[in-house]
Amino acid sequence: MNRDFNVVIEKDEDGYFVASVPSLPGCHTQARSLDELMERVREAITAYLDDGTSDVEDLEFVGVQRVTVPV
Repeated sequence: MNRDFNVVIEKDEDGYFVASVPSLPGCHTQARSLDELMERVREAITAYLDDGTSDVEDLEFVGVQRVTVPV
């Protein structure tokens, strides 16, 4: 059985890609390339689910917005 998860990917100031899984709190990883990142995020999700201690929240993906605020 397969399950789909939304993954948010950003790039940090050092050039690393950073992935987080909103429906799995604390589930995140990073890598130098997108290919490596996707492999690592699959491993992170699998490890999270194998732990079995947390409930998985089903979230419907709506979209991403950039918000600008004064600082």
